[in-house]
Amino acid sequence: MSEIQKDRQILAGVAVPDTKLVASALAYARRACEPYLYNHVVRSWLFAARLGQLRHIHHDEEVVAVGTLLHDVTLNERFNEPRRFEVEGADLARSFARESGVDDRRAQLIWDSVALNSTPSIGLYKEAEVALCTAGICLDVVGLQYDALPPDEVQQILLAYPRLGMKRLMTQCFCHIARTRPETTYDNFVRDFGERLVADYRAPSSVDSVERAPFDE
Repeated sequence: MSEIQKDRQILAGVAVPDTKLVASALAYARRACEPYLYNHVVRSWLFAARLGQLRHIHHDEEVVAVGTLLHDVTLNERFNEPRRFEVEGADLARSFARESGVDDRRAQLIWDSVALNSTPSIGLYKEAEVALCTAGICLDVVGLQYDALPPDEVQQILLAYPRLGMKRLMTQCFCHIARTRPETTYDNFVRDFGERLVADYRAPSSVDSVERAPFDE
């Protein structure tokens, strides 16, 4: 069960919290994201919420909402920051949470949810909130656990928040980051897009880093 039992709304057939914090996160996401990306973050939230409900996972619904809705606020062709886009986004999401009155523990869960959103090999094994955020996002991007939701429920969410060419547009965005800020991509999945789709993209090898470490052995 979730911790929030009142102030509910139904979006695309899914019961989710209807609180000031969630409304603010939705507004933030709408301002920060292109239409296709906004629909992606909302679908990710609804998928995450539904997975939690179907599996009776005790979790903080507002944390899951904010984490999923804000996980891609830096995923755009304006990105020009020195660190990987997930970390930059996590800092923005945590600042938003703190400014909204969220306590440090919950704000840190939101930071982890955003920072690890594209690292399921870690995120799926963290706290319930982080794991659900990761699961909802990965379901929408790569179809991870696609069969865990009833097909009619998936279709209802897709009809309410269509994909709007997400595969193509998201690939363009990843390639832009790999082309313009390659140093932020070497230890994350954007590297895959750089290596396959961006001319002259060359990532350093971890093998070389170990061999060049300033130690005798």
